[in-house]
Amino acid sequence: MAIRRKDSFLWGKVPPKLPPGEKRQGDTIKIHKFELLDDIQKLRLEIDHIMPEIHSPEMKEQNKNDVKNRRFLRGKKKFNMDPKKGVHYLVENDLLEWRAESVAEFLYKEDGLNKTAIGNFLGEREEMHLQTLKAFVGLHEFSDLNLVQALRQFLWSFRLPGEAQKIDRMMEAFATRYCDCNPGVFQSTDTCYILSFAIIMLNTSLHNPNVKDKPSLQRFVSMNRGINNGKDLPTELLTKLYASIRSEPFKIPVDDGNDLTLTFFNPDREAWLLKMGGRVKTWKRRWFILTDSCLYYFEYTTDKDPIGIIPLENLCVRKLQDTSKPYCLELYNAKGQKIKACKTENKGRVVQGKHQSYKLSAASAEERDAWIEAIRASITKDPFYDLVSLRKRKVISNTSS
Repeated sequence: MAIRRKDSFLWGKVPPKLPPGEKRQGDTIKIHKFELLDDIQKLRLEIDHIMPEIHSPEMKEQNKNDVKNRRFLRGKKKFNMDPKKGVHYLVENDLLEWRAESVAEFLYKEDGLNKTAIGNFLGEREEMHLQTLKAFVGLHEFSDLNLVQALRQFLWSFRLPGEAQKIDRMMEAFATRYCDCNPGVFQSTDTCYILSFAIIMLNTSLHNPNVKDKPSLQRFVSMNRGINNGKDLPTELLTKLYASIRSEPFKIPVDDGNDLTLTFFNPDREAWLLKMGGRVKTWKRRWFILTDSCLYYFEYTTDKDPIGIIPLENLCVRKLQDTSKPYCLELYNAKGQKIKACKTENKGRVVQGKHQSYKLSAASAEERDAWIEAIRASITKDPFYDLVSLRKRKVISNTSS
């Protein structure tokens, strides 16, 4: 006969009898509890097993390399946004030696670097930057290449900056390196320098759709008379260079690392302006950003890519009286040529703009004047012509004295 437990001083109260449903739930909880305790014990055993591996020299070295790689990637991103700060970060973290040869090799060989940032860093005039430029150009092998082939290789490794002084230093370094690799081709580095610029300008004239008057071979030869220390270069050489550029234009390197995002990171000026349409003459509100001698416009401030780009090279800007809108300004080409701009159509296709001028309207006279001042400061003339003219005068002066 079963003995039932009763309330007593020793045993306390008898637990109340649970309904069948609650009893089953309690049993299920106990089962889960035991399963969890079992899993915890297994995890403890696994942790005890791998702890020696975690603290092993090999694992410590791997963790150290992971940290190093993350810092190196951060340094590259910093470089793409600000070249000097990026290099400084890498040097501070012992990821790059502050020697011209080491920095030049980093710029020349490392993937994912912004080509414009490389050009800006190499174009600076501080002594370390000049030494880095020399070392960077020295990494190029130009032996047995004609001048066009050498320029293709050189101009693919970075983007030429817009400032004339930077271009001058970089092309001077190129000419020196080319003449060192190919002694006897030119009588002086000045000859190589002038002809290099002539080739770059020829490339622009032949392949820019806005240039209607395409230079002939005869004009190209005539342009370069007397540049070889007062003597003419062989017509056969100039013919070969002309044919190479005419058949294949220079390729402009595509920037790595979200180039447009970096371009708009620190603009000279940005604001809403009204823009007169080209084909349909209506005013539309657009978000304008002025940076790097270009005017970009967007439909919304949150857009990543612009719907139009207006390079300011060789353009003029002025106040404009318009009966439909106040506080207007106008961008135009002084020679009456079409402005070499581009825009994005509805389907995403990029097409060349057909504007003779761009009419914009600001919110006030003060804002209009501020935009005009900022645009004038950004407008650049083609620096190649001035640089070539100066060097030609130098050659003529040396040969006549």
